[in-house]
Formats: sequence, C-alpha cells, structure tokens
Amino acid sequence: MLSFLLWFPILGAMIIGFIPGKFESDRLRQMTTFLAVVIFAGTIWLLTQFDLSNPGWQFSEYLPWVTPIGLSYSLAVDGLSLPLVALNSLLTIIAIYSIGENVQRPRLYYALTLLINAGITGALVAQNLLLFVIFYELELIPFYLMIAIWGGEKRGYASTKFLIYTAVSGLLVLAAFLGIGFLNGATSFDYDTITTQGLTLNTKLILLTVLLVGFGIKIPLVPLHTWLPDAYTEASSAVTILLGGILAKLGTYGLIRFGLQLFPDAWSIVAPGLAIIGTVSVLYGALSAIAQKDIKRMVAYSSIGHMGYILVAAAAGTQLSILGAVAQMISHGLILALLFHLVGIVERKVGTRDLDVLNGLMNPIRGLPLTSALLITAGMASAGIPGLVGFAAEFIVFQGSFATFPIPTLLCIIASGLTAVYFVILLNRTCFGKLNNQKAYYPPVLPSETIPAFVLTVIILFLGIQPNWLLRWIEPTTDLFVVHVNQIEQVAFSVTEER
Repeated sequence: MLSFLLWFPILGAMIIGFIPGKFESDRLRQMTTFLAVVIFAGTIWLLTQFDLSNPGWQFSEYLPWVTPIGLSYSLAVDGLSLPLVALNSLLTIIAIYSIGENVQRPRLYYALTLLINAGITGALVAQNLLLFVIFYELELIPFYLMIAIWGGEKRGYASTKFLIYTAVSGLLVLAAFLGIGFLNGATSFDYDTITTQGLTLNTKLILLTVLLVGFGIKIPLVPLHTWLPDAYTEASSAVTILLGGILAKLGTYGLIRFGLQLFPDAWSIVAPGLAIIGTVSVLYGALSAIAQKDIKRMVAYSSIGHMGYILVAAAAGTQLSILGAVAQMISHGLILALLFHLVGIVERKVGTRDLDVLNGLMNPIRGLPLTSALLITAGMASAGIPGLVGFAAEFIVFQGSFATFPIPTLLCIIASGLTAVYFVILLNRTCFGKLNNQKAYYPPVLPSETIPAFVLTVIILFLGIQPNWLLRWIEPTTDLFVVHVNQIEQVAFSVTEER
C-alpha cells in the first residue's frame, strides 16, 4: 500500500499532464480530484489496518536498489509518520479546490500538485537516508514552478528565494547523512542499520548542527525564515496551504526522526540553545504578525511562531513533549490550511488583503457572513481556545516542556496570548465594522469554495473535543522513541566516561 500511495500520484500526474485531447480546466479539476480522493481513500485504509498496539514500523517494503552506494527502496510507517501522511493526502484535496475552477495552464498545475503529494509522502515513508533526500528534494521544482507561474506580482523574486533556500536545505541534509555513513564506514544508509555510536562527540555535534540548519531552513526557524513571508504571500492560497500545511512539517519531522534519534547525546547538549531559538521564533512570529497590514502575510508570520512550539517541545525530549510536538504538527497543518483557504476566498471576492480596506464582512446581507464565521473559528483555533485542536496540542507541548525548560515554556505561553492579540486585530478589522455602501457588492461564495473550509472546521472541532482520536495513533511510537533515545544516550555517556 505504501508503494501505491507513492507511485499512484506520480502516475496520476503523468495522466493529467500527457493524456491526449483538449480538456477544460473544470474537467481536469474533476479528474485530479478523483485521483486525490483515491489517494486519500488509500490512506484511510492504511489507518484502519494500522496496529495501534505496535509502536514500531509497519507495512514495511524493501527492495535493493543501488547497493554500491547504500541506496535501497525501503518504506515503512509508524505513529510519527502515518498521521502526517494522512494530513498530506487531505490537504492535497483541499489545495485542488482552493485554486478555483478557472486556473491557467491547468494541466501543469494539477500535475505538479500530484507530484508534490508523492514527494512529501515519499519523504515521510522512506526508511533509507538517501531515499529520504531524493523525495525531500523532489518537491523543490514543483513548488518553485507553482510560485513562479501562479504567484503574485513579486512571484519571480519569491520563487527564486524559495528555490535557493530550500536547495541549500537539501544539500546540508545530504551532507550530514553522507557524513554519518562515510565516517562510520557504513555500507548501507538504511535507517535501521545506520548508527552514530562510533563517532566522537565533537563529530556528532558538527553533523547535528548541519542537520539543524538544513531542517531549520525548511521549517523555517529564525533567523533562517526570511524566504517564508515572501513565498507564502506571493504564492496562491492553494500553494500556500501545501507550503505551510505540510511541507514545513518535513523540517520538524526530520529534526525529530533524524536529529533527536540519531544524535541523542549531542542533542542533549544543544537542547537549551534549541529551546531558546524556538522561543525566539515564537515571540518573533507573534510580534511580526501584529505589525502586518496584509492578512495573508499576518497568517504567514503566525506560522513561524507556531512552528517554534514544536522546536521547544522537541528540545525538551520528554515523552509528553514529543507527543505534543507531533500533535502540534497536525494541528498547525489543519488550522493553517483553513486560514489560508479563507484568506483566499476573501481576496477573490473582495479584491484586497489590506486590513485598512477590509471591514464589515460579517454583514449578513451584502458581506461574506459564512466565510467570516469560519474565519473567526480558525482564529480561535490558532489562538488556542479550549475545545479546538490548537488548545489540545499546545497544552501538551507546554505541559511536556515545562519541567525541562520552564522559562522558555512560560515565554511561549505568553506568546500564545499574543496570538490572540493579532487575530483579534485581524477579525475586528476584517469581519466587523460598517461596509462601504458603494463598493460592497461581492460575488457569492460558491458551495465548492465553502465545502473544504467546512471539512477542515469539522476536523478541528472534533479533534479539539476528542484529541485522543489523534493522540492514540502517535503516543505508542513517541513513548518507545523517547525510551530508545534515553537508552542510547546513557550508553553514549558511559562510553565517554570510560574513555
């Protein structure tokens, strides 16, 4: 089934891109939606067959590939990667609907969307370090093209900046992986066989730092974040859903999967610094969001802040904090997707994203009342209001991190209050106030535009009321993960003391 989830979207992209005949944009959209639904159905089947009592790898597939360099076709999932695979499949459908019906060059757009789905899924299920890098970089060109072709006025600058930053990210990750393998004399880069125990602590710190910078660019963390505001703002809302909703999660996934688990002793040394960087990212993102006039740029900066929570939790390295970090990845992906989808609707109907121009959209007759109501719900979820999934994830992050890093955690809690501040500013200026009687005649919001927002809202509400439906997939794996890390760390320090 993992190979199906990986290769079916690639096959679908080839069908959409090269099928003979002339098709209207709406027809291609329907075909791509059908393919995306099939992918999502496969993911649901995978969830139903997943053994919740087994914290290890499941659905493993292995095939030797380029043996001389240690590259194999090795796939598997566990409780860390499977929820992210499901999120990727869901957001692919949302992104297809968020672009609208009359997209230019629809063949290319929909084919690239499916390629992105395949690249992200491949990175999440890859069990070979070199295979991970291949899929980690596979989505680079599709995203570059989607920003450069369907972006805003400054799309050339934003797409080039994105390309450079993310290319450097991939090169750094590859360099660290090659260093792990070559310095150990490894003949395979399979995740289950690769180890860092034979390396000196200084070597581990160097390799871990390279990984941290590489994955930190993808997340992104301050001060490696400068590509994000431009890329998120200039990309279409549909592309931004994929950028912020799932692509950024490859960075946090990589930090936990490869950084923490392969370098537990070095991680414990750099963890206080990582907690500080995460806290700075949280505060910087919140304060920068407050200063914005463009609602899309405001949401983009909010993403920097919320991704900082994950780094603080990962730095703490406790069972509860790692559980919270993974839950925050899913929560953030859902909420950010909803926010960008709704911002896209507002921009299409009203024609602006400027807070100084927007007002009164809650007007039940001439405004966008349903969109405004959903936007309020999304803002509340992002601010961590109880009863929504954002609160559940952040509460676990704070509870799990406080014992290890009390001051950074308290500062993150304060920053969560700042989140409420900038969303109150956004909602007060956008949804409330008096409409301009001469200009406020907006096109109606179509059901096809509203349905994705309803789906995301229902999931956010359901997981907020019943967070265990999410946590039960994650907890067995993260518990085993932290136990394994602690055992390796104890062995490593014992060897160091003996020397």
